Amino acid sequence: MTPHPGPAPHPDRPAGPSRTAPHPDPAAEPSERAPRPDPAAGPSETASHGGRPTGASQAAPYSIALDLTGRTALVTGAASGIGRACALRLAAAGARLRAVDLDPEGLDSLAREAARTLGPSAPPVAVHPLDLTDPAGLDAAERAADGADVLVNAAGRQLVRPVEQFPPEAFRSMLTLMLEAPFRTTRGALPHMYAQGWGRIVHISSVHGLRASAYKSAYVAAKHGLEGLSKTTALEAAGHGVTVNCVNPSYVRTPLVERQIADQAAAHGIPPEQVVTEVLLADSAVKRLLEPAEVAEAVAYLCTPAASFVTGSAFPLDGAWTAH
Repeated sequence: MTPHPGPAPHPDRPAGPSRTAPHPDPAAEPSERAPRPDPAAGPSETASHGGRPTGASQAAPYSIALDLTGRTALVTGAASGIGRACALRLAAAGARLRAVDLDPEGLDSLAREAARTLGPSAPPVAVHPLDLTDPAGLDAAERAADGADVLVNAAGRQLVRPVEQFPPEAFRSMLTLMLEAPFRTTRGALPHMYAQGWGRIVHISSVHGLRASAYKSAYVAAKHGLEGLSKTTALEAAGHGVTVNCVNPSYVRTPLVERQIADQAAAHGIPPEQVVTEVLLADSAVKRLLEPAEVAEAVAYLCTPAASFVTGSAFPLDGAWTAH
């Protein structure tokens, strides 16, 4: 009988010259990487890949009272995962939604879901299929942000490599997507927000905006830079009634993470539940994956009047990861 391989080695530590099962990352989305292989699937809320030994999500849908009627919200990375959950949450609060993503099929699916769940009286979703790593896409995103009252930057991607093996073009692309693109949308949104004396900007950062992990140089650098951009903008915008914050999730149950849990389980010959609890959640005191809807509810809170004094902050949703 073949011996059990024991706990899986941490997937951030390459076992050889190549990696066949990259480590899924907190808050990393498939958006802007390539069109989703499962368009219209949306974030999986009921997947059976474990990660819930302490019970299901404790957050009730739409537990935060939020009214954005008459407001316009722009969300990047809106086709799937965290971005999709945020887009639907803000639309449910009454906002006119502008959705930005690389994946046109995912954006169309989002628009159909919003129309189906919110009813015919809801404003139609304005979709903007854009490549946020391309200069023309950045220009278009900045224009799309003009007139937005709420801005949520959620687009992201991940690549796991040692620094000496990290492709420079991938490093540059990831910083463009996760740092320059939020700068450009913020730059586009601020004049309108300043003029009306109100605005909410929320960047979907990561626990890796507060902590580092090996082999994730571009992602960690981009998220740490995003934290700096958020704090600087908060200082500049406070006198104009505009708040700027980061939300910092740990591992979130997105289609990307679900697929990589399965890959890790197959690669190491262990159950998916063991991948979740012993690898992904090794640093988390709460042994379950975070749900996209929970991240979206944190974003909703930061858009409420009750959060008007919360600015320049990092809002960890990390199961006590950063308590170490």
